[in-house]
Amino acid sequence: MKKINILVCGATGFIGRNIVQYLIKDTKYNITGVWNKRKPYNHNNLKWVKADLTKIEDVNNIIKDIDIVIHAAATTSGSKDIVNKPEIHVTDNVLINSLVFRAAKENNIKHVIFFSCTVMLQSNNTRALTEKDFDANKQIHSKYFGVGWTKVYSEKMCEFYSSIGKTKFTVIRHSNIYGPFDKFDLERSHVFGATVTKVMTNTDGKIIVWGSGEEARDLLYVEDLASFVSIVIAKQSEKFVIYNC
Repeated sequence: MKKINILVCGATGFIGRNIVQYLIKDTKYNITGVWNKRKPYNHNNLKWVKADLTKIEDVNNIIKDIDIVIHAAATTSGSKDIVNKPEIHVTDNVLINSLVFRAAKENNIKHVIFFSCTVMLQSNNTRALTEKDFDANKQIHSKYFGVGWTKVYSEKMCEFYSSIGKTKFTVIRHSNIYGPFDKFDLERSHVFGATVTKVMTNTDGKIIVWGSGEEARDLLYVEDLASFVSIVIAKQSEKFVIYNC
């Protein structure tokens, strides 16, 4: 049986690294990881390629002979920057996503899986929101305005390219991820890592919690996200789908 060639963009990042570690155990896949600034790690049966995904030449060079692109590359930081420097989650990511999706369409890649997130969804206290609950006519939370609309635009690019080419696209809107290889410093960490760090480094018995203290967050273990990806690869038949995970 011919092996399936999978390219993991952002393979040195939190989600990308966990995706690699989960899928590489399946012998039907050849896994290639993309790295840029963060140095690659050693892993048996993993091939590495270096690329700056803001450059179309680099994107085109790495995408040849690939069956599936798992797009986990992004300019990211954490909760603090979403509040204080929201612009850093916008510009580079729009460019990266645009070039990867375009190259996938032009090279007839079979399947692209893109990690969006749930920041565009309005707060809800009664039930879990579904993929159809997003209403573009309602205001996105002010702290997530930039990153939220960036994600929505990227999702629409996936839908657009799926409609004009042979490539199948999957958008996964995941909630707050936690698990191995997460960041745990207060400058860059997400809500779970920041909370763990506050507890572990606490010396005075007091922990500062942002907000009113009554907010609730959905948390998803990163290996469960990786498992979801493997199911999508095996079972998605539609050209374009958005999944809440």
